[in-house]
Amino acid sequence: MARLADYFVLVAFGPHPRGSGEGQGQILQRFPEKDWEDNPFPQGIELFCQPSGWQLCPERNPPTFFVAVLTDINSERHYCACLTFWEPAEPTQEGVCTENASVREDEAEEGGPRRLSPAVPGPPGQLFAPKTLVLVSRLDHAEVFRNSLGLIYTIHVEGLNVSLENVIGNLLTCIIPLAGGSQRTISLGAGDRQVIQTPLADSLPISRCSVALLFRQLGITNVLSLFCAALTEHKVLFLSRSYQRLSDACRGLLALLFPLRYSFTYVPILPAQLLEVLSTPTPFIIGVHAAFQAETQELLDVIVADLDGGTVTVPECVHIPPLPEPLQSQTHSVLSMVLDPELELADLAFPPPTTSASSLKMQDKELRAVFLRLFAQLLQGYRWCLHMVRIHPEPVIRFHKAAFLGQRGLVEDDFLMKVLEGMAFAGFVSERGVPYRPTDLFDELVAHEVTRIRADENHPQRVLRHVKELAEQLYKNENPYPAVAMHKVQRPGEASHLRRAPRPFPRLDEGMVQWIVDQATAKMQGAPPAVKAERRTTVPSGPPMTAILERSSGLHGNSARRLEVVRNCISYVFEGKMLEAKKLLPAVLRALKGRAARRCLAQELHLHVQQNRAVLDHQQFDFVVRMMNCCLQDCTSLDEHGIAAALLPLVTAFCRKLSPGVTQFAYSCVQEHVVWSTPQFWEAMFYGDVQTHIRALYLEPAEDQDPSQVGEASALDERSALDVASEQQRLWPMLSREKQQELVQKEESTVFSQAIHYANRMSYLLLPLDSSKSRLLRERAGLGDLESASNSLVTSSMAGSVAESYDTESGFEDAETCDVAGTVVRFINRFVDKVCTESGVTSDHLKGLHVMVPDIVQMHIETLEAVQRESRRLPPIQKPKLLRPRLLPGEECVLDGLRVYLLPDGREEGSGGSGGGPALLPAEGAVFLTTYRVIFTGMPTDPLVGEQVVIRSFPVAALTKEKRISVQTPVDQFLQDGLQLRSCTFQLLKMAFDEEVGSDNAELFRKQLHKLRYPPDIRGTFAFTLGSSHTPGRPPRASKEKGPSLRTLSRNLVKNAKKTIGRQYVTRKKYNPPSWEHRGQPPPEDQEDEISVSEELEPSTLTPSSALKPSDRMTMSSLVERACCRDYQRLGLGTLSSSLSRAKSEPFRISPVNRMYAICRSYPGLLIVPQSVQDNALQRVSRCYRQNRFPVVCWRSGRSKAVLLRSGGLHSKGVVGLFKAQNTPSPGQSQADSSSLEQEKYLQAVVSSMPRYADTSGRNTLSGFSSAHMGSHVPSPRARVTTLSNPMAASASRRTAPRGKWGSVRASGRSGGLGGDVGSRLAGRDMLGPPQANGAPLDPGFLRPQRAALYIIGDKAQLKGVRPDPLQQWELVPIEVFEVRQVKTSFKKLLKACVPGSPIIEPDPATFLRSLEDSEWLTQIHKLLQVSVLVVELLDSGSSVLVSLEDGWDITTQVVSLVQLLSDPFYRTMEGFRLLVEKEWLSFGHRFSHRGAHTLAGQSSGFTPVFLQFLDCVHQVHLQFPMEFEFSPFYLKFLGYHHVSRRFRTFLLDSDYERIELGLLYEEKGERRAPQACRSVWEYVDRLSKRTPVFYNYMYAPEDSEVLRPYSNVSNLKVWDFYTQETLAEGPPYDWELTQGPPEPPEEERHDGGAPQSRRRVVWPCYDSRPRAQPDAISRLLEELQRLETELGRPPERWKDTWDRVKAAQRLEGRTDGRGTPSSLLVSSVPHHRRSLGVYLQEGPVGSTLSLSLDSDQSSSSTASGSRQAARRSTSTLYSQFQTAESENRSYEGTLYKKGAFMKPWKARWFVLDKTKHQLRYYDHRVDTECKGVIDLAEVEAVAPGTPTMGAPKTVDEKAFFDVKTTRRVYNFCAQDVASAQQWVDQIQSCLSDA
Repeated sequence: MARLADYFVLVAFGPHPRGSGEGQGQILQRFPEKDWEDNPFPQGIELFCQPSGWQLCPERNPPTFFVAVLTDINSERHYCACLTFWEPAEPTQEGVCTENASVREDEAEEGGPRRLSPAVPGPPGQLFAPKTLVLVSRLDHAEVFRNSLGLIYTIHVEGLNVSLENVIGNLLTCIIPLAGGSQRTISLGAGDRQVIQTPLADSLPISRCSVALLFRQLGITNVLSLFCAALTEHKVLFLSRSYQRLSDACRGLLALLFPLRYSFTYVPILPAQLLEVLSTPTPFIIGVHAAFQAETQELLDVIVADLDGGTVTVPECVHIPPLPEPLQSQTHSVLSMVLDPELELADLAFPPPTTSASSLKMQDKELRAVFLRLFAQLLQGYRWCLHMVRIHPEPVIRFHKAAFLGQRGLVEDDFLMKVLEGMAFAGFVSERGVPYRPTDLFDELVAHEVTRIRADENHPQRVLRHVKELAEQLYKNENPYPAVAMHKVQRPGEASHLRRAPRPFPRLDEGMVQWIVDQATAKMQGAPPAVKAERRTTVPSGPPMTAILERSSGLHGNSARRLEVVRNCISYVFEGKMLEAKKLLPAVLRALKGRAARRCLAQELHLHVQQNRAVLDHQQFDFVVRMMNCCLQDCTSLDEHGIAAALLPLVTAFCRKLSPGVTQFAYSCVQEHVVWSTPQFWEAMFYGDVQTHIRALYLEPAEDQDPSQVGEASALDERSALDVASEQQRLWPMLSREKQQELVQKEESTVFSQAIHYANRMSYLLLPLDSSKSRLLRERAGLGDLESASNSLVTSSMAGSVAESYDTESGFEDAETCDVAGTVVRFINRFVDKVCTESGVTSDHLKGLHVMVPDIVQMHIETLEAVQRESRRLPPIQKPKLLRPRLLPGEECVLDGLRVYLLPDGREEGSGGSGGGPALLPAEGAVFLTTYRVIFTGMPTDPLVGEQVVIRSFPVAALTKEKRISVQTPVDQFLQDGLQLRSCTFQLLKMAFDEEVGSDNAELFRKQLHKLRYPPDIRGTFAFTLGSSHTPGRPPRASKEKGPSLRTLSRNLVKNAKKTIGRQYVTRKKYNPPSWEHRGQPPPEDQEDEISVSEELEPSTLTPSSALKPSDRMTMSSLVERACCRDYQRLGLGTLSSSLSRAKSEPFRISPVNRMYAICRSYPGLLIVPQSVQDNALQRVSRCYRQNRFPVVCWRSGRSKAVLLRSGGLHSKGVVGLFKAQNTPSPGQSQADSSSLEQEKYLQAVVSSMPRYADTSGRNTLSGFSSAHMGSHVPSPRARVTTLSNPMAASASRRTAPRGKWGSVRASGRSGGLGGDVGSRLAGRDMLGPPQANGAPLDPGFLRPQRAALYIIGDKAQLKGVRPDPLQQWELVPIEVFEVRQVKTSFKKLLKACVPGSPIIEPDPATFLRSLEDSEWLTQIHKLLQVSVLVVELLDSGSSVLVSLEDGWDITTQVVSLVQLLSDPFYRTMEGFRLLVEKEWLSFGHRFSHRGAHTLAGQSSGFTPVFLQFLDCVHQVHLQFPMEFEFSPFYLKFLGYHHVSRRFRTFLLDSDYERIELGLLYEEKGERRAPQACRSVWEYVDRLSKRTPVFYNYMYAPEDSEVLRPYSNVSNLKVWDFYTQETLAEGPPYDWELTQGPPEPPEEERHDGGAPQSRRRVVWPCYDSRPRAQPDAISRLLEELQRLETELGRPPERWKDTWDRVKAAQRLEGRTDGRGTPSSLLVSSVPHHRRSLGVYLQEGPVGSTLSLSLDSDQSSSSTASGSRQAARRSTSTLYSQFQTAESENRSYEGTLYKKGAFMKPWKARWFVLDKTKHQLRYYDHRVDTECKGVIDLAEVEAVAPGTPTMGAPKTVDEKAFFDVKTTRRVYNFCAQDVASAQQWVDQIQSCLSDA
């Protein structure tokens, strides 16, 4: 029973103390005046009576009513019902408000509640003051309060003859029941009657219509948002212009939260004066009048619901987690069915007669029923996760959150996580967790209806029925007897507030009211207390929980088979069948990814523990520990699946004996898991164990369980701990006092003993075996920052102080151990504090525990020391044998294998990604460091991959970045140190060192690697050390006659000691590629010193002229050998003359001015300069250019005779001088001017040297140049310029004859960096008008050259501000190119894109493309190709071009090389490409060592792949024109790999000058002996090409004098697969010797006589080399041919000879067919334009199945890799050096039809006429090696014309038949046509006549 009303208060308007315009509330009277003992008077009522502030009003408003809610300090809610009416203000009150009446009026209108009827003003100037009647109650009976206050107001207004004191006294003394459903009729003594209806259960909230109104105002989605926000503790603010609406909305929201109670700030109506409460940091639900909406705008973290506008505004910074699916969508749909039943029927063709919608009250209950069902679904099975920690004297209950989330499958769910951590849920557990209490609707629902709810999920009508049933119950709870409610309360008359009240509200007699109250109280005391009979029962637990959404566990669906494997493996381990267990272990470790298998493992291991102990031998122990670690590695810190909990008792049970008295337990090996350092895990475990023991305490001994079976005890016995507790609670009141005390003590000692037990357990798992690992321990989550990790509510300082004193007094000597111990002690003490305080352990006991903890820890540390000492003596575990890598000849191991794990690096295929195949990585093996490479060899750790060997290696020289990393090893999941090595050959080694590799070993590896990567001197590189370490056995030849040593010679050479020069160059010979006629044969040993010059060239161009000194002539003869000089001679570029008298006809000459490298050290010794320029002038010209690299000619077009020049960029002074100086030198010029003048003269000389320029007539107006690549999108076909005298004819022929290949360079102005003005100027558009009909230009003034004779392509920045003189014959083309540092940055990004370094979580093809785009690598390729095509165009049109960019050795070299490659087909052959690289890159001084950071000095500058970028450009052109290149794409990759590998000396050093200094250019004469390793990459390629067609492009079918114009747009470029491909089976395929497998058994051992067997093979991307596994058809045929020849014992042919013969025969066949185009698979029959673009071919090291022995030139029996290609015969014999005898004996051969013997048909055979052996042989077909028959020509009598017989070929002419008559028989032949028949007859006749 409770009072209906506690206080009645009268509040009136009073002046503000500070005299401001506003007033304030004053309590005039309150009854009773004394506070009730059980309920003090709430403070601040006067603020809540007028929430918008106390203000006077110019008119009389109608009375208003609302209910405000105040919450006191004990969280009790007080309902304040306020009825406000207005009375004329007294003069004192008016005096307050004299200022600015209009403002007041506005405020009153805004701030005051809404007017209900038009207000009528009083007399002018009359103001009205508000007065409020307030009822304060703890009960929420709003209607009763409205009626009672209304009655009091009516009595006052209507002047009824009733004593107000009586009414108020009766109101204050009215006592009503709280619940039970009874009705109480009350009367206040004014002839009124009211019926008060109490609810059936007070636990269910009363909502009336508030929930339905809330949905009506805000809608479903908004209310759901508010619901989630309130549950997840966000701030919610309601706005409305009605106070009553605010109260209802807040009440409705609270009703939805049932069964959870909202425990934060709850103020449905907040007064204006308290608005600052809104910025409180705690969550709240508050209502504020809409007038104050502006004040709420600044709140950043408040969700604002506007009830009048129907909106909910969620700030950006607030995230409201939604309900977990499918609950969110289900709830939404049920709500819409309840709110809008018409929705389901809206689309029906024949809608049923409209059903009446539920009343608002009923709808309200239906909506609540939906949310009640939602909570039942969310919290289903929650009682199974309650831990009963104490039963007596008060129940203490904890909720196991992690287990609940894990079993519901909602670990990831944000919403439920936050709800369970919230205060509301904590209150729910303490209130509803109690096992013995009254139950309500929710308890029934969650226990019994959950199965029904699940079954109904997909049946909307059944769901609706259930909702309606629940709604009925809720409605019945509020209105048990709806019919009886009859009210009779007087109300004031209509508009009574407008009548002038006779008097203000009277002052009441306090004494009288007090007397009535006292009377009632006395009566109450006399009456017997009403005992509420609570029906307490055991709360039903309901069915065990299930997951909200049955998620399949994906990959690891735990089939029974998997669990069977786990069980078998464990039984094998314990039966000692170790080999069997070992076989199963990989499968078990894989299965343990699944939850069920982990549970199964824990259960199985439990079965093998007897008496809490299981002693194992070492192998068993290792197995068990490994499986436990595998289980724990997937546990989160929460351990939501209880795996760690199940293993916890086991890790202290399994042990092994290390030595007498020393036992090692499993816990010392499973510490590295985050779960052990999580306080919440330990608390849940502790409470679970306490519950088990307390349950055992109350169960009869017969039912007692073995306490070790912690998890199962509660499940096995029928009665759960909650049932036991419920029973005990029921019996508690009947027990005697002593018995009660005894039980309390027993429980406390149980908790206490468990606390000691857990202190031990925690020290086991937190103290590391090896104290040096303390670093790892401290870094783990829970221990690093214990204060934040522990969610302790108890902050007892005891733990801290004890731990500190322990630290200071324990007297440990080892500081580090002390640190670990201290950390662990603090962690345990905090834990003990929290759990013991919560479990009600007395403070004395708690102090005792704090004293014990340090001793426990100390004791454990001492036992661990012994264990660690003994465990070190154990024999190491048998690890897989290290696989030794194959090494190159001369390669030596520097560091032997260090055990490592190779981890996945983000390339998808290696980890079994999109490319298919299993996960090859991580792999377990070793890393080796050799003088040449870093090599990893190992096996995949994934047992399903099988016995595949994984090899990944790269040259030490290619290392670009090395960084330390810390990673988990794949098998044991320990954190290990690792290294990540990235190389510029696109390999990445991400390694974790095995624990046996000490940190010092790892450091040694890093240091050695660094030393090898950056040797102090270039001589320390592998290319040099290789020769020195592996010289042949015989002693070196005495070198006295050769003069001084290499180094002194080269030094003397550089110092211009001329006497030495002659001798040096005689005795020193560089490696020279065999000259044209010797190409293909090994250089003879006895080759003379003097180089035999090719006969094809005119003698005059080669003979050094007599003008040179004799000593210089020797130098010259050596220089003439250099690549550049050979190329100049090929191009016919000048003579070796320095006198002007000779060879005037030659425009250019070869100048030896730089032979001593005095002018420019980075240029070659011989240079091409204009004939007219003197050598001494060159010195001065060179000063104008960077690095003295003055313009020299490097190529001349054979057709247009335009020349290509290259130089460094101009020094700015030179440029300015060049273009500002007058044409005639002014007297007294400075040196700068003179050198600029020299420069101008030099350029003039270049221009004059051009044949076109020399003839100054109008010829050189070369009009009609189309610059399609600059602007238009249509490629312009270009014709050969046949005549230059008639410009129109030239342009016309150009339009008609499509010649040349063109891929567009459609530069989009900016990106190409070529300005549009340059394009139009180059095209001559700004100068040329439309040509006239006769082809002459419009105006004789245009006869000047429209195209400049020379274009200088320079950097835009460098040519800024220079205005060229229009009279000059050259023109500047400023372009924007990238800088070298941009290449470096771009390459780094490209590396990261292709080899990310860490696996991508969600592989997405767009990620790679995005990072590729960010690298801008393809953009740079685009620019290079674009500039090159521009230069090609200019050269092709007859203008010469000087490329003068940066220092002239990077981008200049790229552009110049590309231009030559595109313009001259010679450079697209193997020989030509080599020459191009030797000339432009090596001789012209590209700084290979500097850009490749080859030595210590270059370390800081880093790796810049300028040459690689050039190769990429060549690769792009190769893709677009696959038939124009003699070499295959593999050749480019090979060069790309080896230009950084430092295996060869070719790409070392920065210029010829440096190479001569080191003696590299001209090596010792006798030094090249057969077995010596190749020092030059070209020599290696030559040797290799003789043995295998790997570098050869079978598609090669060039068109003569073809100029290529590739497309250069980024969309036309492809990513080079050199960057992305990888072969893990054997490492990079570019060291050819290493990629051949071990030899096969020789032929005798084969049982099948050598016939090839077909074996199925799986080819994995990324593992196998696909081109090797599946060679292309041609390689396959060549291989087959060689195999057959070997079998027949014939000396095999070289592949090149065979191939050339095949091609020749194809051409022949093509001609005999009478068609113009060759018709074979080798030479494409597509028309000529076939070649322009898009013939993209699969490429790779074709034919790489061949095995070679490179070190000897004899044919060897080494064979193809046996393991993979067992059936394939060795093919190295095919490439013998000797010509086969057979090819010489084939005098004439071809196809003939031959008639068989009697009755046999005609057959086509391949006939060979052999004049040597005098026989005519025939074969089945052309490549057949077995002769089918022989006709001996000695027996032939006659050859005569024949006639067709039966079965002869029909289409053949009769004259094509002939007969050969021998002594034995007549042979009938038929040729393909008459001509070939005649030829055969002639050949046979001539052979006979020879005989």
